[in-house]
Amino acid sequence: MEDAVEVVLRQWQALFPHLDLAPVAVIGRLNRCAALLQQVSDAPLGREGLSRPEYEVLIALRRVGGELTPGRLARETFASGAAVTKRIKQLEQRGLVARRTDTRDRRVCHLSLTDAGLALVDRLLPAQLSYENALLEGLPEDRRQELADVLGEFLVLLEGRLGGLPG
Repeated sequence: MEDAVEVVLRQWQALFPHLDLAPVAVIGRLNRCAALLQQVSDAPLGREGLSRPEYEVLIALRRVGGELTPGRLARETFASGAAVTKRIKQLEQRGLVARRTDTRDRRVCHLSLTDAGLALVDRLLPAQLSYENALLEGLPEDRRQELADVLGEFLVLLEGRLGGLPG
């Protein structure tokens, strides 16, 4: 069975037989998988009226706990400060996130989940994980673990070259 990237590789090979196309086999497939997962993994989120980036903000606040500054939230979600600001504004309007101004430095704000935001995450997370598990059903458990291990190694390599872990 041939995947879409295999077709692309064959096309490039015909045009540039002297080029090493091995990176396309890996990066191309990762990008294609990410694009497809972005489309389908949002189904449970869409029922709640959430985008994937908004969900990432909510689950980062839940996972880390307490209050986070917008800068820390940007690092936790691998998003720009401007993107986090936009998402926080939308989530605040829905009553899912609260903002508190720092008493010592009014330029700093602290973000946290509201009771409604906490309830939403705690209800939605199991449904989202179940949905994502269903997407992986065709891959045997040992191959899932192998894929997770290889992707983990690759992520460490990229983080070392392109940017560190969130603080």
